[in-house]
Amino acid sequence: MAETASRPTNYITIRTHKPADIEWIISRHGTLYAAEYNFNDKFISLVTKIASDFQQNHDPTSERCWIAERTDKTTNEPVGCMMLVKDVDSPDTARLRLFLVEPSARGTGVGRSLLKQCIEFARDVGYKRVVLWTQSILGSARRLYKAEGFQLVKEEEHEGFGMTLVGELWELELEKKSQDA
Repeated sequence: MAETASRPTNYITIRTHKPADIEWIISRHGTLYAAEYNFNDKFISLVTKIASDFQQNHDPTSERCWIAERTDKTTNEPVGCMMLVKDVDSPDTARLRLFLVEPSARGTGVGRSLLKQCIEFARDVGYKRVVLWTQSILGSARRLYKAEGFQLVKEEEHEGFGMTLVGELWELELEKKSQDA
């Protein structure tokens, strides 16, 4: 209790998800992407499917969901999330899913911290690569992916979420950590 009281305002921690976080992930994706990008109900349907599949099927030894949480003296408020799931078609590949940072936490390093945690976990459990699918209009996320070594491997225009978008496939080849490092 004293530890929490001594933390500064806006202290950010990253933790693994709790079951109740899945509802927040779905809700915030729907609200933010509708407000910021005018995405429609097809987007929230996709988010709901991804989150539900994770909740029902995830293997905690090789898949994770992280929640970034802002803590002050009295509350814990989620401000970001990211999932890493096994690619069903390629067991040595992980998929980064449902990356979100609340507007109030953008530019603070929360997104970079979530991404680094995800990559580290993927490497530690033996994945050879991490892939993700995003949209070209998501500039901040794309800059983070590039900064962490992801390569854009495919672009494809599609009708999705109520508009014409350019979907992008990004990939990061992982190297095993040296035991000497």
